[in-house]
Amino acid sequence: MLAVEQKQWLRERIVPAEIEKYLPADGQDFINDADIERLLVITGEPEAGAVREIIAKALAVQTLSQAELATLMRVRDPELWAEMRTAAGAVKRKVYDNRIVTFAPLYMSSKCVNDCVYCGLRRSNPAVERRVLNMAEVRAETEALAGKLGHKRLIVVYGEHPESGVDYIAESIRTVYSVRVSTRRGMGQIRRVNVNAAPMSVAELKVLHECGLGTFQVFQETYDRRAYARLHPAGTIKSDFRWRLYAMHRAQEAGIDDNGIGALYGLTDWRFELLGQLAHAIEMERFCGIGPHTLSFPRLEPAVNTPFNEQSPWRVSDDDFERIVVLARLAVPYAGLIITARETPAMRRRLLPLGVTQMDAASNIGVGAYADGQEKQKGERQQFLLGDPRGLDEVVREWAHAGHITSFCTAGYRCGRTGKCIMDLLRTGVEGKFCKLNAILTFKEWLDDFATPETQAVGEALLARELEEVRQQQPRAWPAFWANYQRTVAGERDLYF
Repeated sequence: MLAVEQKQWLRERIVPAEIEKYLPADGQDFINDADIERLLVITGEPEAGAVREIIAKALAVQTLSQAELATLMRVRDPELWAEMRTAAGAVKRKVYDNRIVTFAPLYMSSKCVNDCVYCGLRRSNPAVERRVLNMAEVRAETEALAGKLGHKRLIVVYGEHPESGVDYIAESIRTVYSVRVSTRRGMGQIRRVNVNAAPMSVAELKVLHECGLGTFQVFQETYDRRAYARLHPAGTIKSDFRWRLYAMHRAQEAGIDDNGIGALYGLTDWRFELLGQLAHAIEMERFCGIGPHTLSFPRLEPAVNTPFNEQSPWRVSDDDFERIVVLARLAVPYAGLIITARETPAMRRRLLPLGVTQMDAASNIGVGAYADGQEKQKGERQQFLLGDPRGLDEVVREWAHAGHITSFCTAGYRCGRTGKCIMDLLRTGVEGKFCKLNAILTFKEWLDDFATPETQAVGEALLARELEEVRQQQPRAWPAFWANYQRTVAGERDLYF
């Protein structure tokens, strides 16, 4: 693309009217720095009775206020903290049961016009190889993910660059959905394509909605606008705090009613970030009646030629990261919580019982790395370094040993259980019943099509317990469910409720 065309593209990225229309009359956005800072200066152990009242509210699947979250942040008493950890696990089981949804990231491009201080893919980093996958390469990556590993759900990731704009994103989504690969017993395919990309206009988001985009993720990176300004150089698209902040408002207006928000923990005080994430969830509930479908908590990780990541004074300890997950589960009890392979296996095992609902596995974030068989991480090909490079079979087996059923289900989205519908079902615990049935069907699919003998044995033992639970607890659904299960055993695929 010619330089003049690039400049034109850059000028057109931000649409001021699509920020201003969402602002209240006073022109202030929903991140009130002064309010958050006031909450953070309050010190001292809160009263046990007040803490238990807040825990009870979370157990009733009600969103906490910022003041209530700030109160829980101050808990240091070991007994109260143990109650909070227990409550977080109870909330997760009430809303999501013992399911863990798995997915894989697929990086489509490493070109970016932004220059974020903490990002390995920043435009000024000469150590990174730049590449945008063509559609043949997208197909090859998808075949590896759906045919060799057995993934059904992807999060596709794009840099902000003219070569990976909305038309490219739409074409790549359609290409992913078009792939079919024969497996041991059935057919492998990606059934859900979620997107992590730069903020877009309503018109662009409508294009993605029409081509079958699943959840749309935009992470604010940091909700502290002073830190945001330091980390995102002026004159770049990403330096506009509010363009990013109102990305989910535009997605909702475009018809995309499943949204994922997140912050990159390690850029500033984690307490500020978590209160900012909660403010974002509350604003989404106010604006469109539904909160975020997922919350993400990526921690700052090493990246090639990126010294900031090693030197940041705000890096989050493992103990504080556990606290973040417990607090988030209590604060936004209906939302899915995503912990990625940035974390080590030990840390992921530690966090899983505390409210996590989604984790990736067999992840490779080098552009083009699934198809070309790259086994070891190569910093020059990827945005950052992963902490858990294990394969899907090993991870699924570990989860099954721990009593967690891996769900490859995407049925709810195709049945219309999205947006406000799924929020209501999650708050009442009803969605968990649908999802348990579909988790069993998709888990059986995956075991028969992809699992090693060792994992199949562990998985079948878990399935026997899950089937008996459904038979006893959902007797009205059992006959139709059992018929679908038997059809799945016989080799049919993609059956769901």
